[in-house]
Amino acid sequence: MQVTETLSEGLKREIKVVIRAKDMESRMTERLTEAKDKVQLKGFRPGKVPMSHMRKFYGKSIMAELVNELINEKPREILSDRGEKSATRPEIKMTEDEDEAKEILAANADFEFSMSYEVIPEFTIQDAGALELTRHVVEIDDAEVEEQVQRIAENARSYEPKDGKAESGDRVTMDYVGKIDGEPFQGGADEGANLVLGSNTFIPGFEEQLIGVKAGDATTVTVQFPEDYQADHLAGKEATFDVTVKEVAAPGELVINDELAQSLGLESADRLREVVRGQIESQYGQITRQKLKRQILDALDEQYKFDTPQSLLDVEFNNIWGQVVADLQQNDRTFEDEDTTEEEAKADYTKLAERRVRLGLVLSEIGEKANIEVTDEEMQRAMMDQIRQFPGQEQQVMEYLKNTPDAVAQLRAPIFEEKVIDHLIGLAKVTDETVSKEQLLADDEAEETEKKPAKKKAAPKKKAPAKKKADTE
Repeated sequence: MQVTETLSEGLKREIKVVIRAKDMESRMTERLTEAKDKVQLKGFRPGKVPMSHMRKFYGKSIMAELVNELINEKPREILSDRGEKSATRPEIKMTEDEDEAKEILAANADFEFSMSYEVIPEFTIQDAGALELTRHVVEIDDAEVEEQVQRIAENARSYEPKDGKAESGDRVTMDYVGKIDGEPFQGGADEGANLVLGSNTFIPGFEEQLIGVKAGDATTVTVQFPEDYQADHLAGKEATFDVTVKEVAAPGELVINDELAQSLGLESADRLREVVRGQIESQYGQITRQKLKRQILDALDEQYKFDTPQSLLDVEFNNIWGQVVADLQQNDRTFEDEDTTEEEAKADYTKLAERRVRLGLVLSEIGEKANIEVTDEEMQRAMMDQIRQFPGQEQQVMEYLKNTPDAVAQLRAPIFEEKVIDHLIGLAKVTDETVSKEQLLADDEAEETEKKPAKKKAAPKKKAPAKKKADTE
């Protein structure tokens, strides 16, 4: 086999591979000899078929198998011999001339192919022990725990139907249909919806207009959607809701006791408070860890500067850009609405894609050097989580994952990344800093805004009386 480098430009490589005809014929003869004792041809005893007949009947198919094997195996072998890693699967090119292909299959011509690829750039892993990180920690006070327990009790509060008019704090059960300019809009209708007056869960002005209604009443509520409402087709518009009141119910006593805890599957109110405290700590802990991860990625971004393979950059950018365009179309918005242009947005997202690819290569190399692996148990858990997201289609999803290596790799990647981040946190110099809840959350929101290349609309705090997620959150 003759291997010749025909291109070495930046990260791009092109290799020409030539396997002589006599070597191909030798390989084919070896295969035919192995198969000789197994084949049966009319007029010949097993194992007594002449090689000329074997070649006549099976030569081309054997040679085709050899060609497929060679183009699958040789690129890996060549990369290994050259000490290179290909960013993506090498592109293989063979002759497209039919006559030449026939000569190759007949072992009358050399088998030639070329492989084009981009190499993973070489870089030196820096000492992770030099990383200095600040871990923001929030101390959970009893008041916050009690506030959350109060909300749980509020959700578990019982209501008793009443005959009188609805007051603040009462629960109204209703059917409604929302209209704009007299026409119903998507997601603006519901039946049997429950609303506690004064909870401020619907858009401003809606709940106040239901004060004084009784069971059986039909009324029309008129509201103005906020200018910054997430569903752009509703933002800033006036809407009317035809409401039919099915029931008005008064709230029962709000009690936090062992009986409430037991109704939730816990043994006591004290245990309920312990569980709530643990949940709050976990929520803040996730934000704290995300901040640590961001500090690590920013530090790595400063430490490692190298060219990224264009093939990986193209894939990452196309994934990001596809989501950006889909989001704009779904919300009926333009780049101008986002205070940018398509060219500026592409430039910003190209930078984001380049950062992701570069940091992905760095984390991969760090993980490989540290012998970090994703266990079978972790992969099994990730696959089951994926399957559970498609109720009723579990078997199809399982088959898809079984037959799609790239899909499995996508499940593995985030698990591997988080394990590498944990590894780096363990090596870095971490200083704990106690901050307030407001500081933790405010800093997190600010950092998220800085990371976004294009502006995003803030989601409204209030819900509209509608079922669809796009129209209500």
